[in-house]
Amino acid sequence: MPNVPKSSGAGNKDVPFEEALKQLESIVEQMESGELPLETMTARFEEGVRLVKTCQQRLEEAELKISKLEKDASGTPTLSAAEELLHNDDE
Repeated sequence: MPNVPKSSGAGNKDVPFEEALKQLESIVEQMESGELPLETMTARFEEGVRLVKTCQQRLEEAELKISKLEKDASGTPTLSAAEELLHNDDE
């Protein structure tokens, strides 16, 4: 039977994108091997779903940060107009 790492469970929320992706790739390799018992396969699938959600969240956060940055005429990074409106509403 292959060496199966223990699941990190609910801690996925704090896992960096690169680590989550690495764990997901490992799970896919284990599942593709066809050597896992059904219970382990199911647990790996559940962990994979959580990792996919973590990766999606990290990508969405990065996309949001990038979309907030725009450059003004002089090339200086600045907040987008929509972001400025949000900040003004908070005050």
